[in-house]
Amino acid sequence: MKETGAAFLEKLQKDFRELAEKNELGDQEITITCSVLTAQEAIGDPGREDFPIQKGKEKLMQACFGSSKGQAFTDMPNTFTGKMKDITTMPLNTNYDRAVFISGLNAAMRELKMADRTVHCKDDGPKQCSLELAEMIAKEYGNPRIALFGLQPAMADALSNHFQLRIFDLDDDNIGKEKFGTIIENGMCNIEEVEEWADLFLVTGSTICNGSIVSFLPIKKPVVFFGTTIAGAASLLGLKRFCPQAL
Repeated sequence: MKETGAAFLEKLQKDFRELAEKNELGDQEITITCSVLTAQEAIGDPGREDFPIQKGKEKLMQACFGSSKGQAFTDMPNTFTGKMKDITTMPLNTNYDRAVFISGLNAAMRELKMADRTVHCKDDGPKQCSLELAEMIAKEYGNPRIALFGLQPAMADALSNHFQLRIFDLDDDNIGKEKFGTIIENGMCNIEEVEEWADLFLVTGSTICNGSIVSFLPIKKPVVFFGTTIAGAASLLGLKRFCPQAL
């Protein structure tokens, strides 16, 4: 039976709870802010204006724990102040709950030196990241057909110049529109059909916040997650992540 998103997150939370208890983090304070980071503060000036955070589709929640910061994108932003043990035991029912947990996990994993690059890159970072991504793919995978889940515009732009590309997204404003030479498809799709076509999956780490990450874990083709949101979980679970320009 395929694992549900809720079951996956509960297991991840349990694994993190055990790690927090082992390192005696439970009673330490953690503060999570949101809407304090404007698009300019979050990603600076990337030289384009089509990132979701610039269009108001997403907000960046940032957790501060010790001397470390961890972030998570969410469409349900708010603030949180409490102890680390609150995060390891809280229900993960809403996108807000999950963003609190994931951003806190990222900050804690960085503080424990078990994860890095947990803060979004700025300015020229997204463009440079995309160029490095194209180089990495050519070096490691040759000339694959790529399924990109999550319209990261700089990546889509760079990849479309070198590879066969299908782009999937959940934003109704993007679905059905032609961008970068391809029609954006609905991310709520037949993954098995896509796997038959694709040689490589590139998946936004934000899928961990809504639980849809479980659709990609059983895939037999190579899967590379990108972004800061999945930093801590990728380290805990041994998932391949690409995010070279993050801080």
